[in-house]
Amino acid sequence: MKLTSLSTCLALVAFLLPVAPPAGAEVEPPKGFAALFNGKDLTGWWGIGTEDPAKWMALSPEKLAEKKAKSLVDIRKHWSVEGDELVNDGHGLYLSTEKNYGDFELLLEYKTVAKADSGIYLRGIPQVQIWDYTKEGGKWKIGADKGSGGLWNNPKNWPGKDPLVLADKPLGQWNSFRIIMAGDIVTIYLNGKLVVDHARLQNYFNKKGALPEKGPIQLQTHGGEIRWRNVFVREIGAKESEKIQQKAKR
Repeated sequence: MKLTSLSTCLALVAFLLPVAPPAGAEVEPPKGFAALFNGKDLTGWWGIGTEDPAKWMALSPEKLAEKKAKSLVDIRKHWSVEGDELVNDGHGLYLSTEKNYGDFELLLEYKTVAKADSGIYLRGIPQVQIWDYTKEGGKWKIGADKGSGGLWNNPKNWPGKDPLVLADKPLGQWNSFRIIMAGDIVTIYLNGKLVVDHARLQNYFNKKGALPEKGPIQLQTHGGEIRWRNVFVREIGAKESEKIQQKAKR
């Protein structure tokens, strides 16, 4: 038997190894989903802080356009794109979708650093919590020991405020979220583990009022670098939404 040449072996290895998409390549979403981050730039996003969506949605088209333009100045200071990652330096406005969403399924990955604190706003309402879950992070007294993924701004003892299990990966590793929102009902999986099970999200800005029917998805920044990638959304129709909400009533 003839020995395979070194060049042939190397070519075979190169063929079998997975190839990372080149920087700036279009992000391919899973079937049925749309990419919120295109893997290249900040198209489709603007900046909002912790603000009642009802107030800025009530602005005139001219005032809203002015607000969006001003926000992008801040966004460009604190947000950047590195390869297929959205990167924030821990400061500035929160990256917010230009499109407003009603019922949806959201997939994304994030990676953060020690002592960081972040989150995901749903329809502009805070928040799915992300933070340093270690004792060294300094926030065990307010629930960080329980991990990320809870609806942290819900009232004390409400279902969903604290995650059902600690599902965070060690700092420096990528974590994955699957978040399902139907009506005011939210279900959350962190790294494949159920952490919130059909819990109602309270309207942080109007605690006795209903949630807005639609609003932006926001990626919060709060004191430490955080990176995001593979940000995909699937809008949920009325029939599917009703089935999900019925489960919460059982």
